[in-house]
Amino acid sequence: MKTLTMTLAAVTMLAGATAALAATDTKAKMASVKSSESIECSKQADAKGLHGQERKKFRAECKKELKAKMSTTTSAAPTSTETKTGKPTTTKTN
Repeated sequence: MKTLTMTLAAVTMLAGATAALAATDTKAKMASVKSSESIECSKQADAKGLHGQERKKFRAECKKELKAKMSTTTSAAPTSTETKTGKPTTTKTN
């Protein structure tokens, strides 16, 4: 009976450790995914040789500027042949 209890305790601890390891691994993988803005700003910071707080500040400003630039290019005004709904305008010809 004592051996069975010890075996069950060991299996339970092993299962818990495996689950914790899997959760940590998933979080690490999710944290390693970086946006294109982040990668570009890191490359620029590397080229400038920035480290520490200077690098952190530079990257924050760089990412903010790139995101602002991206949002302006994606939200352009409709062209002359489009209405505000995005549909082409139609003209009647007789």
